[in-house]
Amino acid sequence: MLFIAGLIILALGIFSGAILLLAPLGLIEATAGLTLWVLFPLFTVGGYLLAASAAPDTALPTLSRATGAVLLLLALVAGVVLVLQGGSLMEARVGGASLWYVLVIGLLGGASGLAAHRKPQQA
Repeated sequence: MLFIAGLIILALGIFSGAILLLAPLGLIEATAGLTLWVLFPLFTVGGYLLAASAAPDTALPTLSRATGAVLLLLALVAGVVLVLQGGSLMEARVGGASLWYVLVIGLLGGASGLAAHRKPQQA
């Protein structure tokens, strides 16, 4: 039950990040309010920790890598959009603060998730 609850909370965190990414672009009819700014990192980290605490040891590396990959994908999309906006190739409906936020949180969480549970290299 803890594992499923953790996955749901994790999914809600990632969904919050996706809204923060897509709303300024006008791709979805949503407003990225303060609640999403708070819930994106809290639900992502909290959901991961809850799921990881109940996950079997064999599933933990997969959970970490999958979470890291999704967060890194969000960060990469935010980075591409920021570059396109910087070159005046794309316009946002509102400011780009949420894009920067998703970029930073996604890079930190994504790199951490993908680097976790690495097997030690042999000398």
